[in-house]
Amino acid sequence: MANQVFTDIQQTGADILARKILLSGHVQGVGFRPFIYRLANEYHLTGWVRNCVGIVEIHVQGNSQSIKNFIDDIFAKKPPLAKPVLESEQQVAISEFENFCIKNSQSVGKANIQVPADLYLCDDCLAELNTLADRRYRYPFINCTQCGPRYTLIRHLPYDRPNTTMAEFELCAQCRSEYEDSDNRRFHAEPVGCPACGPELSFHCDKEVNNGNEVSLQKAIEQLLLGNIIAVKGVGGYHLICDASNNQAVARLRNKKQRLDKPLAIMFPAPAETPFIYAEQSTVLTDSDKAFLLQPARSILLVEKKAFSNLSELIAPGLNEVGIMLPYSPLHHLLLNDFAAPLVATSANISGEPVLTDNQEIEKRLAHVADAFLHHNRPIERPADDPVYRIIADKSRPVRLGRGIAPLELDLGFELKQPVLAVGAHMKNTIALGWGHRVVVSAHIGEMDSARSLEVFENTITDLQTLYGVKIETIICDAHPGYTSSRWAKRQSLPVRQIYHHHAHASSAYYECETDKPVISFTWDGVGYGEDGTFWGGEAFIGIPGGWQRVASMRPFNLAGGDRAGREPWRSAASVCWETGQAFDAMPVEPLLYQAWQKKINAAETSSVGRLFDAVAALTGVCTTASYEGQGPMQFEALCRTTGNDFIALELENKNNLWQTDWQALVSAMQKTDLSVAERAALFHQSMAQVILQQAITIRDQYAINVVTLSGGVFQNRVLTESAMQLLTGNDFEVHLPELIPVNDAGISFGQIMEYGYKK
Repeated sequence: MANQVFTDIQQTGADILARKILLSGHVQGVGFRPFIYRLANEYHLTGWVRNCVGIVEIHVQGNSQSIKNFIDDIFAKKPPLAKPVLESEQQVAISEFENFCIKNSQSVGKANIQVPADLYLCDDCLAELNTLADRRYRYPFINCTQCGPRYTLIRHLPYDRPNTTMAEFELCAQCRSEYEDSDNRRFHAEPVGCPACGPELSFHCDKEVNNGNEVSLQKAIEQLLLGNIIAVKGVGGYHLICDASNNQAVARLRNKKQRLDKPLAIMFPAPAETPFIYAEQSTVLTDSDKAFLLQPARSILLVEKKAFSNLSELIAPGLNEVGIMLPYSPLHHLLLNDFAAPLVATSANISGEPVLTDNQEIEKRLAHVADAFLHHNRPIERPADDPVYRIIADKSRPVRLGRGIAPLELDLGFELKQPVLAVGAHMKNTIALGWGHRVVVSAHIGEMDSARSLEVFENTITDLQTLYGVKIETIICDAHPGYTSSRWAKRQSLPVRQIYHHHAHASSAYYECETDKPVISFTWDGVGYGEDGTFWGGEAFIGIPGGWQRVASMRPFNLAGGDRAGREPWRSAASVCWETGQAFDAMPVEPLLYQAWQKKINAAETSSVGRLFDAVAALTGVCTTASYEGQGPMQFEALCRTTGNDFIALELENKNNLWQTDWQALVSAMQKTDLSVAERAALFHQSMAQVILQQAITIRDQYAINVVTLSGGVFQNRVLTESAMQLLTGNDFEVHLPELIPVNDAGISFGQIMEYGYKK
């Protein structure tokens, strides 16, 4: 058909037209040009289609009705993952074409780049992977136009094979034939390859090296069956994997990685016909859970763990949820199917750092953790950790942005006068690039405490500017002077704007309200630098981005030991006891700590709800010392099997035009033993939900604002958040909890751009 001469186009008459069409949006890396090619041939049109910098350009000519139908079908029949946006359509002069073709890409025109995300393994390729007669049977890198890596292998745009990490793999004759065949599913599939010409696995164990796909896979399975730990190179980095049902293997992984308690993600086998047959043996899955787990990003989802399952109890100590995901690459499918049981699949990194991507670097840095390494020779251009979600109020809410989701591209709804970079917070760092009416939020970078985190942070900043063709002119950072990201910003030779932490939280949540009117914004988290120089964390604001007014908070207390309290909840417990004149005898205290606290030495004032959660977790004996951020509050929440309706009404007073809730009665109640710890946990959560309702009603009565937003890491707590949302909606409030942007500090960079943009 490609060589057919369409005689109807050679006719003369007013009915023959030529149109130039420019399309932006997600139109690269999703099989869009092959789709346009087939559609044009279906309507007997001539011309061409090509990629430009973020734009697909089409010249099409033929019968006017056929062109109209062609344009309509671009949007009606587009590939499943394509999101085309019509930039322009205009009549142009008719040219002489014998057919319709795909032209070579051009780096021309105004850039309006949408970077394609990494894709899961589609059903067609999965079927081929398992078909003995297929030439790609059990090939760990099988893909087509509808699936496979994208973002992690693109070096620059337009999205063509020479511009990716697949450039070094020259297509064999069979793959070349498929690539050039318009009737083939791999027509212009840029990462295409096969066992003869594509990437290959290698297995390294001690000093033994095995090259080849099948032998490497079998060696990996042998090591897993022995209870060993393997570092496996995937799409956006390495995982550390081991048998999820083997207590000794999981204990060894925790001990070697020094990840004592933090939950580990699990990957379950997912046979094509029965994808949940393994996962349902260990977890409770709703229909919405299943639908979410099958989405193209194949994100990690936090789900309920069955009381009796084959998963090791060391997977998520003290919690009743576990993070699970399904295989998303052909390599994962092969490993999981061959092992026929769930595997721990946690990021291969030094705790808190970005995931590792390089073959040599991982063997050097994680030789003390992994017993063996399953490598491949397809380079990873940029790291992308797995995204994490939790269902709250019947909707999936992001905890961490990553592979398949990020870079998250959003329309701001207003115009930035110049390109800006927001460098985010210190914990759970992401960065955001804003220009025009657009913003792009990066994948999860991590905690900004190490040289590698700073390196990836800087690389991400450079990379996003290069990918999107944007050069920043202003940097936005957190007002906290000690954040690594803020210190970095001030070392650059560009103007710097500082945004208060909780203003950024409030502005991030405002984005999804779809209103231009003032809202009540609750921002509850650990600690963030406030306008008065104290550390906030339990605030309520009214207003819009760029104009927040703090109207309510929690009773402040001085935090013994400052930053150390984040990992030592007993310090928060001691602080609230001393604040209210109570003795703290729950555990030995450093002899001079109380005296230092009295003198406010290394004991900054805070209104943090996150630290209040830490305090009651310690006072009830749930967690006095934490090995990861949020451990105490997470374990405290896990005790709330039934929430009940009992609560303690806390006093709300107006102090210097700021409504302030006094938590003293609640902290006292947490130390009484006439209720079980689980009952006290339920009582605390319900009482804190009532605090939100009481403050919201008081603020509404005073300011006549009825829309409420919730942001800050505390609102990752499902028990508290769902209780608060039910109370608010039951009292005629309109309530918004973000679905696109994490409410934790991963959303700070986006909120910084929102706050900056409205102020401008």
